[in-house]
Formats: sequence, structure tokens, C-alpha cells
Amino acid sequence: MSPLAHLLTGSQFAFNVGFFAVLPYLADHLGGTLGLAGWLVGLVLGLRTFSQQGLFVVGGALTDRFGPRPAVLAGCALRVAGFCWLAYAEAVWAVVGAVVLVGFAAALFSPAVESEIAREAVRHEEATGTPRTRVLARFSAAGQAGALTGPVLGALLLHAQFRAACLAGAAVFALVLVGHARLMPGHRPAPEVRPSGSGLPQVLRHRRFLALTFAYATYLLAYNQLYLALPAELDRSLGSQAALGWLFALSSALVVAGQLPLERWAGARLPWRTAIRLGLLLVAAAFGAAGVLRPLGGLWPSVAFVVLLSVGQMLILPAVRAWLPDLVDARRLGLYTGALSSLSGLAVLAGGAPAGALLSSAWYWPVMAALPLAGLAAVPVSRPRPRPVPAALADSNRD
Repeated sequence: MSPLAHLLTGSQFAFNVGFFAVLPYLADHLGGTLGLAGWLVGLVLGLRTFSQQGLFVVGGALTDRFGPRPAVLAGCALRVAGFCWLAYAEAVWAVVGAVVLVGFAAALFSPAVESEIAREAVRHEEATGTPRTRVLARFSAAGQAGALTGPVLGALLLHAQFRAACLAGAAVFALVLVGHARLMPGHRPAPEVRPSGSGLPQVLRHRRFLALTFAYATYLLAYNQLYLALPAELDRSLGSQAALGWLFALSSALVVAGQLPLERWAGARLPWRTAIRLGLLLVAAAFGAAGVLRPLGGLWPSVAFVVLLSVGQMLILPAVRAWLPDLVDARRLGLYTGALSSLSGLAVLAGGAPAGALLSSAWYWPVMAALPLAGLAAVPVSRPRPRPVPAALADSNRD
């Protein structure tokens, strides 16, 4: 991989370490330490999600307009400011302002990093002939490693207080900011190719992109059930959620350990469309297996659910990120990367309440299994593309 790809992959790890050192403990801090009412805690958490996921499309458009470096640096600076503010915020207005700032920081940072790593993966494929999913799989594994490490760091710091976890998260983002300021090259779109306007009408007219987004949204909504269905299932089968942390750790550890080996197999054998469809089948199988195994009780339904869901994720994410640069206008890759996240996030928001209403019903598991199957049918047909030839080999053939 190129030095820039290593930088982006390392920053994704660090970003998730800093983020997950704080986020898992935010609700308890708001409701416990600050004594906010339950509805207000939910509102604050919802605002954080909207300011992040809902505004990805804004961050993506700004990345196309000004280049990835300013977006990354601004996102890191805002995240440092947001965590420092949250560490000392006590009034409701201050807490709301801090969490919105924390969310918007990610809306700037993530589309810039994700679109730039996709471009680097394409360049690496063109230079070496290695499937671009290899670079993207490393990026995904690094993010999961950060998601696994962050809560451990946060738990250790919480022995001091929540403020210490926030300040440690701010310190991590300060290091990411310094690293990118020193190492990330600065380049902006040339004036003659710089996108004009918001580009949203073009996004909403792009049928193949919207089909891929629908398929991705069904995966994302199903995957987010991990945080809803798993605690409820553990309560039902074991009478407590004592194993919840271990099962979340299992999910992250599977991705960290299995993402690259699985990509080496899938990247060489499966077109992106097939990988996405197979991943959606596994996500559907996760709900089907958990539903079938529920009468057995114990941990088996939950373990099967976590394992199948995680393997499905490992197939879907690199393939979607690899396909996007070929599917959309390269000048608007940031916008489309952000739109993919924002539109999928809206689908998760819209589908969360109906899924929650079904949770206590026997229909929950078959309905949720059917959801990714609907996404499977929506995956657009991919056009054949030539196998990449390494640049050095192409030069020697011309000689």
C-alpha cells in the first residue's frame, strides 16, 4: 500500500479508538452523572446520530469542493473541541452543543477518508494488479480494531471519571490532526473539473447508485439490530446481559482476524455484486439461524447471530466501497460516499421503530431475515470490467 493508504488506515483505527472510548458510556453519563430524563438522553443521542450520519452528504460535498485534507483537518479539530466541551458540559444546552459538534466532526472526517481510501485502492489496483478490495479490507479491519480497543480504553479511564475518557479521546484526535497536517498531501480539484452546485438532484436520479444504496441500507438496518436484538435475546435466554460485552468483542475480533483472509478468498473469486449478494444472504441467515435455535436456549442463538452477521459484513463493506468509484462520477466521489451513508442512515432511522415494535413478536426473526433478501434483489447488475494490469507490466508490454 502507498504511504497515504497507510496513513488513512491508521487514522481510521485511531479515530475509532477515540470515538469508542467515549460513546459507549455517554448514555450512562447523561442519565446517571448529569441526571437527565430518559427522553432527554434519547434526544441527545438522536441529535448526535443525525449530526453525524445525516450530514455525511454535506461532508462529502465539501470534500469534493475543497479536497480531502481540509475536510479531515477540520473534522479532527472539531472533534477535539467537541470532546473537550463535553468533558466539562453540565447544562443541557452545553451537552447538546458538544454532542452535535462531535457528530458533525465525523460528518466531515469520514466521507473524506472513505472517498480518499477508495481512490488509493483503485490506484493500488492499477499499479500492482492486486484487487482494490485488499486495501479496503485492511481499512475495515483497522476500523474494527479501533472499535474493539476504544471501549477498553474508556473503561480503564472511567475508573477516574467520564471527563478523563473525553479528554483522552480528544488527545487521540489531536494526534490524528497532527499526523494528517504533517503527512497528508494537499490537493484540490482543478477549477475546470470542480463540481458545481450540491449535486443532490444528480444523486437522486442515479438509479444504479440508488439501487446499491437500498441494498446497503437493508444490510445496515439489519446489522444495527445487533444493538437491539442481542441484549433482548440474552435477557430472554440467560436472564441477564452479562455476556453482551463479550459478544460485541467477538464481533469485532472476527472482523479484525478474518477480514483479510476472507478478502483474499473472495477478492480473487467473486465479482463485487456476487460478494454483496452472498453477504446479504449470510445476514439473512443470521436472523434465520437465531430464530431456529431460540428453543435451545443458552448462548447458541446469540453466537450464531453474531458470527453470521459479522461474516456478512466482511463481504459487503469492501465490495460496496470498491464498486462505488466505478459506479459514479469520480469528481463527485465524496458526495456519493456521503450520500450512501446519509440515505442508509435515514433508512435505519425510519426502520428502527417498526423493528423495535416487532422485537417481542415471533414475527421479528423471519421479517428481519426477509429484509436483506429484499436488498439482495436490488443489487444492480455490474458491467464487465477488464482485469487490472500492473502499470509496470503494461509498460514492459509496450516496449
